[in-house]
Amino acid sequence: MRIGITVILACLFATAAMAQKLAPADRAALTQQEDSLRAVHYDVINGKMQEVRTTRNDQFIPELVKALKTKYSYYYPFDSIRTMARVYPQDSSFRIFTWPLENDNSTFRHFGVIQMNTKDGSLKLFPLFDNSDFTKNMDTITDQKGWYGCLYYAIIQKHYFNAEYYTLFGWDANSQTSQKKIAEMLTFKNGQPVFGGPFFSFAEDTVPKPARNRFIIEYKREAVAALNYNQEMDMIVFDHLISETGEEYKKYTLVPDLDYEGFKWKAGKWVHVEKVFHDALQQGKAPVGEPVNKSKVDLTRPRTAEDINAETLEKAAQKGKKKKKD
Repeated sequence: MRIGITVILACLFATAAMAQKLAPADRAALTQQEDSLRAVHYDVINGKMQEVRTTRNDQFIPELVKALKTKYSYYYPFDSIRTMARVYPQDSSFRIFTWPLENDNSTFRHFGVIQMNTKDGSLKLFPLFDNSDFTKNMDTITDQKGWYGCLYYAIIQKHYFNAEYYTLFGWDANSQTSQKKIAEMLTFKNGQPVFGGPFFSFAEDTVPKPARNRFIIEYKREAVAALNYNQEMDMIVFDHLISETGEEYKKYTLVPDLDYEGFKWKAGKWVHVEKVFHDALQQGKAPVGEPVNKSKVDLTRPRTAEDINAETLEKAAQKGKKKKKD
């Protein structure tokens, strides 16, 4: 926890220092634009009618791009727009904004942009186009035009052989019956973003399986399942899922069973660990990060990392007590 706080503080101080590049007049203009953007985006999330949500989303996108064209806008946080998720890698070389647009049938389409941190403060932007509803094969390697749309809630940076690898963690509300969490690698090739790649290895499993370009868990809509990076353990940890009805192929019946799997970073890949905890869970040893439960989500007030960690640790403690009783 101390390490995490240190990293957060370092990032905050670095951002504050670099934010001084913003001219006072530009900062004032961005503050005004942010106020307008916040009001528009509130309707994107909370509009009663799909037509209203869609219209306001169509208005929000060009207004956001206009604001981002301000020189050194990268250092303006836009943090009052609490209905829009933001993630930054450790090296602060870019940031990603993502947000959902709900359809009347309770499915979601996602929108997002990657803003690069340019030396001269000019805008270099990659719009993200949600292609998840138009492809049956989710195990793909794509550019920003074939993006697997989701709401990113965390990012982990790893270095291997003079290259940077950014693991993204996302949540997809998906449908009326199930939701998904996604872990995927983001890399840059010739300055262009690449999503996915054979970075999730199952070579060390009892029964080895082919590597995956993207790791996805799908489970019951009302359930709460973890998929995130545990800093203390230096690995990705996620809930092991079982079917409530014994029908594993029906993803909407899958729920956590108190066991955890994981991935350990080895030689430039995330290598699958079949069982993470062999005893009852201990306080502070549980996986962190559960962004949202669709049945309880309030996108106008997303939970902070501190809220998520506290809730996850409480959940782990309760599970540990239950296992000891059993």
